[in-house]
Amino acid sequence: MRVLGELPALLKKQRQQLELSQQDMRMRTGMSQQQYQKIEAGADPRLSTLLRILEGMDLEMMLVPRKRVQQIKELLDSKNSTYNRQSEQEPESLNNDWDDILGDLKE
Repeated sequence: MRVLGELPALLKKQRQQLELSQQDMRMRTGMSQQQYQKIEAGADPRLSTLLRILEGMDLEMMLVPRKRVQQIKELLDSKNSTYNRQSEQEPESLNNDWDDILGDLKE
């Protein structure tokens, strides 16, 4: 996601995939249905609110160096296609690719 305007649609899609209603989000986030509904409608949430929502949906926010975004997208796409073709076993080559891409973050 590169544009904040994409956030409401992404949250709604994830909520629906989890088969949750906006009311269900109340129990998962501790915020009212109305508060959550405003965010799905496009309101700009505070970071702390967004983190509560992500936690309630079992999602994680990740900050990625801009120069690595395309590589990570490609790696995720290749991992998803590999995963769909194989069992849950993770290929060793993908682990090495992640180490190469994310290695500079450890420094």
